[in-house]
Amino acid sequence: MNLELRLDPELEGRLRERAAQEGKAPEEYALEAVTEKLSRPTSFDEILAPVRAAVQASDMLEVEIDSALEDALAESRAGRRRDGE
Repeated sequence: MNLELRLDPELEGRLRERAAQEGKAPEEYALEAVTEKLSRPTSFDEILAPVRAAVQASDMLEVEIDSALEDALAESRAGRRRDGE
């Protein structure tokens, strides 16, 4: 699929700058950014899926479950901060 995007000058500048920092063409960097964004969990159920699986597969204590939930939430928030959401 080919996709044409119209970026405002500020966003285009940021894209070019980050691509250059990694020694990549802007198009390559943009494709990687889209791929990364689309591969992340999008719902709370998806975020909690690894936690639920771990709980079912083990005899975790309540404190361990709480810790796993806090870790998953922190990871999700960190991803959103990186993306500027």
